[in-house]
Amino acid sequence: MIAPDRLKEIAFWAKDLPEDELDRAAKGVLEKNYDAGAYLAHRGDRFDSWTGVVSGLVKVGAISSVGKAVTLAGFPAGMWFGEGSVLKGEVRRYDIVVLRKSRLALMNRATFFWLFENSVTFNRFLVRQFNERLGQFIGSIEQERSLDATARIARTIGWLFNPVLNPSAGPSLDITQEELGLLAGVSRQMTNRALQTLEAERLVRAEAGGIAPRDIAALGNYGE
Repeated sequence: MIAPDRLKEIAFWAKDLPEDELDRAAKGVLEKNYDAGAYLAHRGDRFDSWTGVVSGLVKVGAISSVGKAVTLAGFPAGMWFGEGSVLKGEVRRYDIVVLRKSRLALMNRATFFWLFENSVTFNRFLVRQFNERLGQFIGSIEQERSLDATARIARTIGWLFNPVLNPSAGPSLDITQEELGLLAGVSRQMTNRALQTLEAERLVRAEAGGIAPRDIAALGNYGE
């Protein structure tokens, strides 16, 4: 368990919980460190914790029938994920991989369900979360089928800074071109060219060790 004040530090959704609900939530959360390359869960594993990224970077992906690695989503510090699998009580359908050394917050299923069944505030958060997640995956299908590398990089950056899924995101994100390309499904070289294009269009600004968006909405709709 962690202290209620600590939960408010690492979980943006916890700041609006009434005190009794915050205390109950904090008792069901623990923090753990993971090394780069570690698997939080493999496809087919039962993993019953709802997960928040305190620091680092995590991806959800799979291996196709022909052996190609496919990234479905990336989660930087501040984002929480896996609520669907926890609610349905099913095994994980995708691999969850830690891309760099990360610290994760894990909420046990019993606590998650107590909040789900008793907290109006938490359920409002879940509705917003599911709505944004649906939009993210619909966009991923469009991205895979019709968008060029620049649009794929732009939309990936837009999702990493999504103000609903990660309202506590800072003005820039510490991410390498290799990591960004992995999340978008393009090579490092194509990522570099795409970032140059987006910088020229004044949509992003490259900083030492990271990327800062200038227009998150435009990035999220890039290519339309």
